[in-house]
Amino acid sequence: MVSPQNPLTFERKRFSMRKIIPVMCPKCNNSKKLHLYGKTPDGYQKYLCRKCFHQFAPDKPRKPYKPHKGTFRQLPPNKRKYPSCPKCNYATYINNDYELHTHYKCVNRKCNHIFIAVKPMAIPPASMSKLFGKTDFKRMRHSPHIILQAIAMFYVGTTSFRKIAFILRLIHNIKVSHQTISDWCKKFAPMWNNMALELIPALDFNSDEWHADETVVKINGVKHYLWFIIDSETRFVLGFHLSPRRTSPNAFALFQSVKHLGKPNAVITDRYYAYNVPSKAVLEVPHIKVESFKAEMNNNLIECFNKQFKAWYKTKNGFCNFDSANNLISTFVFFFNFVRPHMSLNGLTPAQVAGLELTAKQRRRCLNLVA
Repeated sequence: MVSPQNPLTFERKRFSMRKIIPVMCPKCNNSKKLHLYGKTPDGYQKYLCRKCFHQFAPDKPRKPYKPHKGTFRQLPPNKRKYPSCPKCNYATYINNDYELHTHYKCVNRKCNHIFIAVKPMAIPPASMSKLFGKTDFKRMRHSPHIILQAIAMFYVGTTSFRKIAFILRLIHNIKVSHQTISDWCKKFAPMWNNMALELIPALDFNSDEWHADETVVKINGVKHYLWFIIDSETRFVLGFHLSPRRTSPNAFALFQSVKHLGKPNAVITDRYYAYNVPSKAVLEVPHIKVESFKAEMNNNLIECFNKQFKAWYKTKNGFCNFDSANNLISTFVFFFNFVRPHMSLNGLTPAQVAGLELTAKQRRRCLNLVA
């Protein structure tokens, strides 16, 4: 211990502190062969390593890190501007930006993974959500029983409006014009849609495959494209979208509208390019492209449904306008899923195969149509 009568000079004190807290070279960890090498412009002591000749000033405070152009700082995942890489959890940057989705690339050169992120707010809603009309039978001139009988004959079979009017007059002695029956089949589409929205959450659609395809319909003489997606195990039509064009945004709208219903193991479509990105970005499942009708993995299931739809559609000779076509197709899908039994399903409806079990109260509420 140093006595207070013989105080240490500044140089001796600094030398003693250096012994207590040794200075080490940050490059080679050398702590013995160091040489005082002047001072920095800020007045901090510099050292020269005699082993690797590295100059450093340990007392100088470090400046905040500023990445150079072309480099990326690894911030915590909750502070990153873009989503993290799903493989290595590194930061990402925008590789390509499109209207409905963005391609991100990992900054890790050993990974270089590219993935797709969807812009949900930019995807247009599917046409099946744009329905108009009545949600009940209030203020109708004829009884609900007559109306339901006419609607069932139109959607379950291939009967025209004029034939339905003739049958009602022949059996019930009720004179109804074919135009009135046409209005019944259109205006009650929101009621059937509300009923389906109440029943669908109880159904299970986590099957092996979903099949998607499009077909052509004419609205006032102009070609439009009708997109369908069907569950392979239950034959349930998950959704549809009617559009004037056959482009990728319409496939985005179709897949986005059924994303919440479940997650299949794969999506099967034809080789049309519009399905490539939506199947990976929206549903996030493998996309299987059908090579031919004779292949082991084919799209015959939805092609068979298109055949049934066209048999019903041909009796209409096309649709008059977009809104009425959308309503008619929506009601046809409801009757196909909940009302009409299928021979391939042992006389059950697709909803029953998916797990639909109704109580007596629910049956009365559904007007004895959904069995």
